[in-house]
Amino acid sequence: MVLEPLDPGRHGDGIWKAAGGHANADLWQWMPDGPYPDREAFDASLSTKAESEDPLFSAIVDAETGEALGHASFLRIDPKHRVIEVGSIMFGPQLQRSRKGTEAMYLMMRHAFDDLGYRRYEWKCNALNEPSRRAALRYGFQFEGIFRQHMIIKGQNRDTAWFSILDSEWPELKARFERWLDPVNFDVDGNQLTPLRKL
Repeated sequence: MVLEPLDPGRHGDGIWKAAGGHANADLWQWMPDGPYPDREAFDASLSTKAESEDPLFSAIVDAETGEALGHASFLRIDPKHRVIEVGSIMFGPQLQRSRKGTEAMYLMMRHAFDDLGYRRYEWKCNALNEPSRRAALRYGFQFEGIFRQHMIIKGQNRDTAWFSILDSEWPELKARFERWLDPVNFDVDGNQLTPLRKL
């Protein structure tokens, strides 16, 4: 997997195919935007995202096919205190519960800690979003609590679950990710032999 700065011209077709349209409306349930009624509205939103610096969006691209399968962003970027959040994670079906999706999250963590030198990496989600909460724990985030009535999203209250990884925790987590991602951990059909959670 490869992370690339979001480019609507280059990545729009792939992300629309993966996540756009009414057929994929459930993918947008927990997102602050979408679903989009048509490609024109989707492209307008994607252009706004591409121009934003915080959140700073990346396309998640399959290195073998060159096709964008989703996007994610760094946001609430605080260089002074070296705190950064990952969010706006839009995984198309090929990324969900997959090696590719896990690799994409690993690459974002590695960039934040190893390349940019951040000391705290945050994950936040609607407290009702159980898949996101399970994913945060699987990726090694520590649960920190619920911020009640934190936001209003799409006209609905959002209590927010907060998670984090610290720079002191990253070296061990990085080693676990790399052991899990090693090809020897997968059989010929691509099934994991040892779950990430067990590592």
